[in-house]
Amino acid sequence: MNNLMLYKKNIFLEKFSKIAKDIQISFELFPPKKSFLEEKLLNVVKNFKLFKPKFFSVTHGANSGKENLTYSLVKKIKKKTGINTAPHLTCSDFTKFELKNIAKKYWNNKIYHIVALRGDEFNNSSRSKMGAIDLVYLLKKIANFDISVAAYPEVHPKAESAYKDLMNLKNKMDAGANRAITQFFFKIEHYLRFRDKCFSIGIKKDIVPGILPIYSYDQLIRFSKLGKVAIPKWIKNTFKNFKNDVDICKIIGSNIMLEMVYGLYREGVRNFHFYTLNRLEIVYSICCILNQTSF
Repeated sequence: MNNLMLYKKNIFLEKFSKIAKDIQISFELFPPKKSFLEEKLLNVVKNFKLFKPKFFSVTHGANSGKENLTYSLVKKIKKKTGINTAPHLTCSDFTKFELKNIAKKYWNNKIYHIVALRGDEFNNSSRSKMGAIDLVYLLKKIANFDISVAAYPEVHPKAESAYKDLMNLKNKMDAGANRAITQFFFKIEHYLRFRDKCFSIGIKKDIVPGILPIYSYDQLIRFSKLGKVAIPKWIKNTFKNFKNDVDICKIIGSNIMLEMVYGLYREGVRNFHFYTLNRLEIVYSICCILNQTSF
C-alpha cells in the first residue's frame, strides 16, 4: 500500500473511529415469499448478528393473511440469535378481538417488543377502523410492551396536513409508544427539521432515522415515488450516469448511506434503523466500516 493510500485510509478510519462506540443499530427484515428463501435469510441474520444490534424487526404486510409467517420468523430469529426481535403488527388487517389474541400470544411467548402500525388499506377492505394510536392503547392494556411506531419526516402520503401528521405522532407517543422509527429519507435536513418540530411540541422520546440501502437507479426512483420521498438532485444525477452498472451503483449507494449516518451522527443521532431489503451486501459493508471490522 503506497503512502497516499495509507494516508487516505487513516483519514477514513479516523472519521468513523468514534461512531461504533456510541451508536446502536437495528435491522428490518420481511418474511420471504418462498419457503426455500428462509434459510438464505437466516444466514443474512447470522451475519448481521455480528454487529450486536439492539433488535431485529420483521414486517407484516396488511391484508396478507400471513401473520403466522411473521410470528414464525420472529421466533426463529430470536432463537437463532438471542437478540430481541420485534414483529410488525398492523391493525387494519385484524379485528380488535384478533389483535388482543395476537398480542397475548406474543407476550406469552416472551416477545415483548412490537412495531405498531396502522397498515395499508386496499379497496376499503380493512377489517378494522382502528388507528395506530388505538393499537398502542390496546397493547399497553394487554401488557407493558416495548412499542415502536412509525414517523414521517416528509409527512405521511395520506395525512391531511403536516401539522395533523405531527400531532398524530405525539398522540401515539402519549398513548405509550417508546420510540418512533422514521420512513426512509435521502435529505438529512428533512429529518433534522422534523426532529426539531417533534421536540417543539413535547415529543422527548427517540426519533430513530430509518436508512434505506440503494442498489440501483430504478429502485431509487420506485421507492421514492411509493413513499413520496424527495431525492437530492446530485444523487439522482450520479445514479443516472451509471444506472446500467450494478457494481458502481452499489458503491454509490454505500457511500450515500455512510455519509448519511456520519452526517446524522454529527447532529447527535445515536440510534439507526436499517431497512435491509433482506439483502446483505450494502448494509453489511456499512456496518463493517462503522465497527472497523473490515480493516
